[in-house]
Amino acid sequence: MNRLAGRVCLITGSTGIAEAAAVRCAAEGAPVFVVSRTEAHARELADRVVSTGGAAGWFAADLADEDAVEAAVAACIERFGRIDGLFSVAGGSGRRFGDGPIHAVGRDAWERTLELNLTTQALVCRSVVARMRDQEPNESGTHGSILLMGSVTATDPAPEFFATHAYAAAKGAINALMTTMAAAYLADRIRVNVVAPGLTATPMARRAAGDATIRAYAARKQPLAGELMDADEVAHAAVFLLSDESRAITGQLLKVDGGWSVASVSPEPAG
Repeated sequence: MNRLAGRVCLITGSTGIAEAAAVRCAAEGAPVFVVSRTEAHARELADRVVSTGGAAGWFAADLADEDAVEAAVAACIERFGRIDGLFSVAGGSGRRFGDGPIHAVGRDAWERTLELNLTTQALVCRSVVARMRDQEPNESGTHGSILLMGSVTATDPAPEFFATHAYAAAKGAINALMTTMAAAYLADRIRVNVVAPGLTATPMARRAAGDATIRAYAARKQPLAGELMDADEVAHAAVFLLSDESRAITGQLLKVDGGWSVASVSPEPAG
């Protein structure tokens, strides 16, 4: 406990993994600032943290809007004075836009999916890094830790069930962004890493959770987790990568996938 005592953590998103991370970071002593497009979700999550004795603030913003991102980050600084950790979670499936196999993806679906999952994270990073570089280092001598949201679908695809190529491309680009940022800001003592979850029980995974065939596949593909992983599994990893326990770690991709990336299974349901 208290691994994040006094470390201000900005978390984008307010449901699923973002929600679990906000609760976990607050339990570890961090003042938490939640930024979400949905005002009600952001406010409710911040209120829940406060009700358990934590410190929290919130801001509603469309993270694809540059001005809104700047306003959100400025609000966090105004509320807590600095940003020690960023967990950039906000994003989502592009299926509603028409994401799918590349031969069937229209340009609008492609661009909207990348905007939701790549552009948003890049804009938040741009704003946060600018503040981290200028702020006083914490007691460990670092200026901050940035954790980006990846996905195992970018490195370990399952095309039978998750053939969403724009989404995978966005997450692959996140891995590249992480590597280049980690190198660029090493001298500034700003750490940058990616956490890549397997199939996790979140609002985004409702389609998969409602499909018995996918659940059976997931149970074999990520046997350490059962069918779908709990969001808390990813939140625990986030706390580690935002805390000083990982102060010598940067430029790394951590797969929290219950074995997905090393399991070899057929797509057919068990039976």
